[in-house]
Amino acid sequence: MAVDSWWPADDAFEIMVGAVLTQNTSWTNVEKAIQQLKQHELLSAEAMLASDVALLAEVIRPSGYYNVKTKRLLALCDWYLQQGGEVVLATWPMAKLRAGLLEVNGVGPETADDIVLYAFHHPVFVIDAYTRRIFSRLGLLNEKAPYAELQSQFEQAIPADVKTYAHYHALIIEFGKETCKTKPRCQACCLRDRCELAQVS
Repeated sequence: MAVDSWWPADDAFEIMVGAVLTQNTSWTNVEKAIQQLKQHELLSAEAMLASDVALLAEVIRPSGYYNVKTKRLLALCDWYLQQGGEVVLATWPMAKLRAGLLEVNGVGPETADDIVLYAFHHPVFVIDAYTRRIFSRLGLLNEKAPYAELQSQFEQAIPADVKTYAHYHALIIEFGKETCKTKPRCQACCLRDRCELAQVS
């Protein structure tokens, strides 16, 4: 699975927008919001910053928390342009890029790492709610552990490679959505013989 095939987008900026919009919602809702941004010709940093804030909020409404996400998108757009856009950011080393993104209002570790991995192709392992749920149920990590601690565990266990990290992340999400849900489908799970939760359920 190629990096871009799992996170479809026309360019790095669209991936950055998607990373913000996907906070606390499903990708289906993000796709609707991105499609509406395209229809309104708002899928660029310049267009978003020049747009009416109320209109932008309405356009991304399908993604949920649209007023909050509007502020976060505008903060990201402002930072993106101040740094020189994709051409400049693509030359930054991973540590500098990640640190810069984390300074943007509304960009936390998961969102930053989505951008670092999928938009700029640096090998960083993304930790999300699915990862915490699945691997804590397997007894392999503490679900409540800090993000950096969990990320370090994965990055020590898996050789640093962009395609590998993206592939693992995609598989974890699909497994979490289809099988290891909030209410798990243990009988359909290929890992049930290794899972602490399945053994007691």
